[in-house]
Amino acid sequence: METTSKGMRWTGLIIMILVVLFLLVDAIMKVLETTPSVEGSVQLGWPSEGVQGIGIVLLLATVLYVIPRTAILGAILITGYLGGATAIMIRANVPGHPYLFPVFMGVLVWAGLYLRDAALRALIPLRKL
Repeated sequence: METTSKGMRWTGLIIMILVVLFLLVDAIMKVLETTPSVEGSVQLGWPSEGVQGIGIVLLLATVLYVIPRTAILGAILITGYLGGATAIMIRANVPGHPYLFPVFMGVLVWAGLYLRDAALRALIPLRKL
């Protein structure tokens, strides 16, 4: 199995930290039911009563992503969350809600993990043409 270079590990770690900070802010705002979070969710068609539950799910998935042994499970759960966010934003078609942002975040979730985890790179190898 190939090893992870220091540069790859640091790049992956920096990407992961940025993604985790964003997800934690989003999750905590939902768990605490802050006004912007509730209003934004209601604008997208979610009932206000469901916002806290969504935040708890995102918080748990983010914690799993941070723990090395469960990082892949966390990435899978975050991908599902972000896929749902993308679908809701496309369906709601609300101006000011960019639906490509959760897609970009999902790419970053996996990029950070891919750069840090040699086993994942062995499972999903990128090959030169």
